[in-house]
Amino acid sequence: MDGISSTATKPLYKQIAVQIEQRISSGEFGPGSYLPSERTLAKELNVNRSTVVAAYDELQAAGMIERIQGSGTIVSQDIWGLARTRVPNWRHLTESGSFRPNLPLIRKIRRETQENELIDLASGELSTDLVPNQTLQQLMTPDDFPTHLGYEHPQGNWALRETLSLHMKTWRSIAAPATSIMITSGAQQALHLVVQCLLKPGDAVAIEEPSYCYSLPLFHSAGLRTFSLPVDRDGIDPKHLAQLHRQHRIKMVFLNPNYQNPTGTLLSLERRQELLAFSYENGIPIIEDDPYSLTSFSREPVPTLKSLDQHGTVLYISSLTKIVASGLRIGWIVGPPTVMERLADAKQQFDFGHSIFPQWLANRFLGSPQFVSHIDLLRTELSLRHDQLVSSLQDKFGDQVEMVGSEGGIHLWCKFKGEWSGETLLTESVKRGVVFVPGHLFGAEQGYVRFTFGRATTDQIPEAVSRLADAFMASGWAK
Repeated sequence: MDGISSTATKPLYKQIAVQIEQRISSGEFGPGSYLPSERTLAKELNVNRSTVVAAYDELQAAGMIERIQGSGTIVSQDIWGLARTRVPNWRHLTESGSFRPNLPLIRKIRRETQENELIDLASGELSTDLVPNQTLQQLMTPDDFPTHLGYEHPQGNWALRETLSLHMKTWRSIAAPATSIMITSGAQQALHLVVQCLLKPGDAVAIEEPSYCYSLPLFHSAGLRTFSLPVDRDGIDPKHLAQLHRQHRIKMVFLNPNYQNPTGTLLSLERRQELLAFSYENGIPIIEDDPYSLTSFSREPVPTLKSLDQHGTVLYISSLTKIVASGLRIGWIVGPPTVMERLADAKQQFDFGHSIFPQWLANRFLGSPQFVSHIDLLRTELSLRHDQLVSSLQDKFGDQVEMVGSEGGIHLWCKFKGEWSGETLLTESVKRGVVFVPGHLFGAEQGYVRFTFGRATTDQIPEAVSRLADAFMASGWAK
């Protein structure tokens, strides 16, 4: 058999099973024909017999082969299931879909945070004391809830879109009428809609490196070619984008310019202007993902790309996930009405429009005086946690850690000197009750870590860093 490789991401036994299945489907191994014995095939492929046994187990579970005691292994006489029932090969089906799963390590991090009581330096959400629970509960008890409980407009509730139009003008200096706004189930659904509706397989897109986008399978699921834009302390350099465009004809650019995830960097004003000029000159849309601009520790307004966009080349995405509550599932996208109509049509096919309940609550909160006081408190608390995390890391690691200090957002990007494995360190940290995200999951080289300080409380942060120091030593850290 050709193409069996021990270095491939798919296990050997699955590779063997797939190749045998292909030969059965092509008719090379017909119904009733004998397959090589487990021992013979193992010798032929230079693998352990147990590997071939696992491959045959897989094929037997799928109903493709039968084992006859004393005779050997044959291709099923009823391979197409004409004479008897067959159990679906669910494992095969889950691996064959076009929508790719999250990376295994990301699934592990999520599972650990959901199933165990850990100090969470991984999740991109707020701790319970930063969520305005009392205010939201008070807003949910008035008598003026709309009685209409039918399908909402696919583009979103009109009252919420009008409130968001005023909100963005006041807080983000973005002029956007309600007709140019669409409500989504968080920012991630907005990204999915853009990818599915505005791009096609084979298109080249540019993303930051490191970047949260790097960890998302949605680009590869859509068959896109992704190219990286290095991020330094001033964000991405538009000159790199120009070079990529000359080489690959970039179709779209995805950026998180304000307190970027994971580095916390802020794209400089000079680069913003240069980037917008390049976008306009070449007709390349920019997708601005902006969950953090209202978290500026200094309270100085951060100019979004969209607020500087004079030619309509930016599609703007934001949400309430990082600044109010992740469970509200309220995000939005701003762009030309024709684009909003296209995305709304797709969303209608997915879910018939967003639920009225979170939209109604978000509308009341954004339009209330309590929103202003909440953002003020959030900025203060996040600044304190950022400083506390920086101080704790300096205390425990000294000059063995380099940090990219942020002026807003919820992430701290660190590089630890010496030799160590991100996966091993994560395993040791989880044993000690702390979880974080290794930097290589965002496309960075080994040695980097993203710590998120929005979820952990002020009491937990010093303890988390102390446990992390113990995990470093246990993981064989060579300074």
